[in-house]
Amino acid sequence: MDHGVPISKKTNYQQTIAWLQNARTPSIRYMALTQLRGLPESNPEASAARRLIATTNPAREILQEQNPEGWWIHKRHYYSPKYRSTHWSMLLLSELALDPQHPSLQMGADYMLAKMEKEIPDYRPGKETGLCCFWGNWLRYELYSGRQEDERVQQVVEILGADLIRQSRCPYNYGLPCAWGVIRDLYGLALIPEARRSAELNSAIQKGIHFLLDEFDLTSANYPYRSKIHPVWLRVNFPLFYQSDILFTLRVLREYRALHHPSAQKALNWLINRRNLAGIWRGSSPFAKRTWPFTTTPDDANHWVTLHAIQVLS
Repeated sequence: MDHGVPISKKTNYQQTIAWLQNARTPSIRYMALTQLRGLPESNPEASAARRLIATTNPAREILQEQNPEGWWIHKRHYYSPKYRSTHWSMLLLSELALDPQHPSLQMGADYMLAKMEKEIPDYRPGKETGLCCFWGNWLRYELYSGRQEDERVQQVVEILGADLIRQSRCPYNYGLPCAWGVIRDLYGLALIPEARRSAELNSAIQKGIHFLLDEFDLTSANYPYRSKIHPVWLRVNFPLFYQSDILFTLRVLREYRALHHPSAQKALNWLINRRNLAGIWRGSSPFAKRTWPFTTTPDDANHWVTLHAIQVLS
């Protein structure tokens, strides 16, 4: 499927895709087969790789540490410690492409729905509370787990739409519009099929994309902030949590078919130029010591960021 990358930017990545298909992480093999090679879910090699996700690290270790009630680390603290508690573990399992119907993912989704039920009213649309980066991630894994029809999920969709209209102004960014917040809002909302989005939600999404690509510039990261550019922005990283970098932003924009935009094209060129002579991208894993062991060897990070780079460039 063409997501808006001009033909002139497209390259034959078959040798690199073959390298990804030999990655030790079955999630990477599965996504290389289905998302890069375009094989159906029913393909024997693809379905075998997906079945292995739950029984192979890193997913296996995360799943083994889940409490039978659905939470990780602490029953009361879903956000801390970063980045192993329930909220982060759910986000990572969705990034790993664990089967959405896996019992552990379903338990975690139910736990986080119940946990957030009393907090959702505090984040009513238009209230300047910040932390919509949290809600964007929360919405992502709840939608991934099939909770589209849940009333609590629909309330958060409304909250994130209103947040995009006000450009995710955040107290942690001195009340200024927050690029990370806008990106995470869009990340969560992207799993809503276009045909099921209201006109108001589509308008809010377009405002968020306008903020990222028209009002400011991806590669110069000249978004409102009173300090220096965060160092992760100009590297290619995996995994990230509430943070973002250029590659993650391009991944999100791809889901909205927005990569044709001149500012996105500039960022795609930036990404192309980071590919080395071996045809891969060198990845960084800045939070590796604080989360589950996703990237225990240099090649692990390289596999992940190369997978994501080819996704946005193909």
